[in-house]
Amino acid sequence: MPLEIKILDYGDIELESSFLVLGRDCGRTRRVPTLGFLILGGPWPVLVDTGYRSNAIMETLGMRGLQFHENLIENQLARHGLKLGDVRYILHTHLHIDHAGKDDLFPMNTTVVVNRRELEYSVSGLMHPQYPAPDIKHLIDRLHTKNALRFLDLEISGPIEIFPGLYCEAAGAHTEGSMNVHVHTADGVATICGDVIYDFNDQIIEPFRITQEMEPQVTGNHGTTKRQEKAAIKKLLSNARYLLPVHDRPAKVEGGRIVGRLFDQVPGPIVSSLPSRPWFPA
Repeated sequence: MPLEIKILDYGDIELESSFLVLGRDCGRTRRVPTLGFLILGGPWPVLVDTGYRSNAIMETLGMRGLQFHENLIENQLARHGLKLGDVRYILHTHLHIDHAGKDDLFPMNTTVVVNRRELEYSVSGLMHPQYPAPDIKHLIDRLHTKNALRFLDLEISGPIEIFPGLYCEAAGAHTEGSMNVHVHTADGVATICGDVIYDFNDQIIEPFRITQEMEPQVTGNHGTTKRQEKAAIKKLLSNARYLLPVHDRPAKVEGGRIVGRLFDQVPGPIVSSLPSRPWFPA
């Protein structure tokens, strides 16, 4: 049975524009969504990323969190008839502050799945403020609880199947342990790519200050090299029918180019066939 993805809205973040796209509008503030992804149609519900812990914790990075009652993870799941305990697996694209902040709300029999290199990286001190203590300490509690945490070693193993139609693969960019989640839908492979891509328009459709053909722009927040990030984006564009980052709405891909935008589910209706960002203006 083909899988489908429901988009969860965990609230917005206001942050400096060049954090998202290298060199863009330095000093100006942008507002972006923080999205989660509920995968349905398999043997169990699966959740990808859990958002940020609170509005206050975003201030530790000099950012403003805009999370309201309707954005709480339990309310987002309830829109699809689910409770926290119904989720069998939580998959993390990576463990930054806005991706793993609500794991401690889930029971220990919900297994959190993370690339082992990402947990190592989170305690290395590199990108330290982006890995807040409450989130990482909770994962250590899961480490010592039977079946509460599952490690993948994707750089060595290659892609790993969670269940038929759902695979994890090393992303090769953003953080050293970031992973992509590939979902086989009725309309092709949809890849949840975390923060390898922040902004479709200014990184891919009309890449900011790029003159070469089909050359993506990198983010302003990467723990890998610019070459690695560019290569990772090109791989995504070559291999997926749909791309789902955490801070921009999904896109449909044909021939390595963005041809349409979606809003709250994948597959789903194309709400914009133009290469624009109609939901979150500067």
